[in-house]
Amino acid sequence: MWGTTARQCTTPRRHVQAGCRDAERYYKIRASRALGRAKTHANAAPTFTFPPLMSISHPGRRRFALIPSAGTGSRAGGDLPKQYQVIAGRPMLWHTAQAFLASPEIDTVLVVTTPGAQPLVQRFPEGGFNAPKLVEVDCGGDSRHASVTHGLAALRGLGAHDDDWVLVHDAARPGLTPALVARLVAAVEAGGTQAAGGILALPVADTLKRADAAQHINATVPRDGLWQAQTPQMFPLGLLERALREALLQQRIVTDEASAIEAAGHPPLLVPGALRNFKVTYPDDFALAEAILAQRAQPNEASQA
Repeated sequence: MWGTTARQCTTPRRHVQAGCRDAERYYKIRASRALGRAKTHANAAPTFTFPPLMSISHPGRRRFALIPSAGTGSRAGGDLPKQYQVIAGRPMLWHTAQAFLASPEIDTVLVVTTPGAQPLVQRFPEGGFNAPKLVEVDCGGDSRHASVTHGLAALRGLGAHDDDWVLVHDAARPGLTPALVARLVAAVEAGGTQAAGGILALPVADTLKRADAAQHINATVPRDGLWQAQTPQMFPLGLLERALREALLQQRIVTDEASAIEAAGHPPLLVPGALRNFKVTYPDDFALAEAILAQRAQPNEASQA
């Protein structure tokens, strides 16, 4: 039985961390070899072959939440990374994790922190990070891509399989609610056995302008069909793992998990999110997040979208 964090379980923690290290080493070796082949065959685009995925659905497939929390959040200001700054009396990360901890749809919540970081239960002894289904692993990378990849390897150490669902969520989106989690899960799983996954998102409401180098308006961008991506982003573990691996080997920059899945040829489902689920990025965002968290979540988030 897993305790409050992977750090508190000596044997499982070694297992999880070994999985992180093995994954990092594997991906670096594969990337190095792939780049070497590309230089040798300069006129031919490198190709990569991966083992076929297992069936991505079976009765009783589990759902894991993965929260990468190793970033610095420099644009938000403050002495601490933004996910650890206090909002509404608690660290932002606590609010973020609560939506999953309170969701019956989620089996385990995995928080990926910076290597060597003090355990959350010690850093915030009154912070409520001792929930039974919360696991912390300190194998975050130098980018979101790396942290999520290492987190997936940690989930393998927890016994997760290719066809289990993984919901990746930004640590800096504390406005998520259990109702939004349930909405995403229901919409994605309604797709049946071949569902590739989906994300919370909102249709773009504001007029968009493209700027030139001098920061003058160059063009107005039609917003028809445009959506603003949010998180969680929910995909089968094996599919997401392979898509991120391919992006790394091809040196393709992915800004979220959905972009990696798209590049792999799978169109994720867009599921209506909510305005309250915005990402805290700049100093002024903290006051808005505080106001949202100070209110009780509305029964119907559709009214806030």
